[in-house]
Amino acid sequence: MSNADTFMECGKRHQLALGRPHVMGILNVTPDSFSDGGKHAAGDAALRRAEEMIAQGAGIIDVGGESTRPGATPVGVQQEMDRVVPIVERLAGELDALVSVDTSAPEVMTAVTEAGAGMINDVRSLKRPGAVEAAAASGLPVCLMHMVGEPDNMQNDPQYERPIEEEVAAFLEQRIARCRDAGIADERLLVDPGFGFAKTLAHNLRLMNRLEYLQRLGYPLLIGTSRKGMIGRTLSREVDERLYGGLALTTLAIGKGAWIIRTHDVAASADAVGMTCAVLKEGR
Repeated sequence: MSNADTFMECGKRHQLALGRPHVMGILNVTPDSFSDGGKHAAGDAALRRAEEMIAQGAGIIDVGGESTRPGATPVGVQQEMDRVVPIVERLAGELDALVSVDTSAPEVMTAVTEAGAGMINDVRSLKRPGAVEAAAASGLPVCLMHMVGEPDNMQNDPQYERPIEEEVAAFLEQRIARCRDAGIADERLLVDPGFGFAKTLAHNLRLMNRLEYLQRLGYPLLIGTSRKGMIGRTLSREVDERLYGGLALTTLAIGKGAWIIRTHDVAASADAVGMTCAVLKEGR
């Protein structure tokens, strides 16, 4: 990761320092997300939740209009636009928030760029037709995530020929090359190993244990393990009981080079990030 004086440009109004980790607060404006579906779908509720997360330490608000939980089915482009674009406009206009949008649809990418978004976060790694071109035209940073298949089938017995960290790195290298071919500069890219996406519990645990392997890619690393099934299955915890396990994963991820922590639990995660960074900085 670059030094503290280097920044990632996120649209016209925001920058993110590359020399320290950041917390990304999850704002799902969907009725069916696994953890908080329906809670913040209305505009005023979404605005209040975003404001709360910013006060708790979130530097980025990640807005999603399509659930990508295991077994989820895609939504139509217009429906996703109707959910997401007004929220992005309000967050960018009323809160001056750095807004990331969790989308795979090129039409949505274009619309949210015009609405004031500062980052695109695509679980499908710009694989949909037209997505690479739309992302390139946006001028925004783009997060590429590892996933095989689609949310409705990705957990149907996922298997890999090589160790999972090697599979993830090879996949991301291919998608990075595709982005370069489309004119997306390296300084606009970040990567996400995709915990919980097309991976067994054993895959997820090994991937976290060997997370530093992905540093060889040379791109900032986004990690999303908040309230996920790997915590539930390991500790026998329901969705609303996974905070402590999630904080353990956050601490491990920061120690292994994570740059952005994507989470539902912003206040607790911000403390975990801050404390971990203080200890790691002291040791340098």
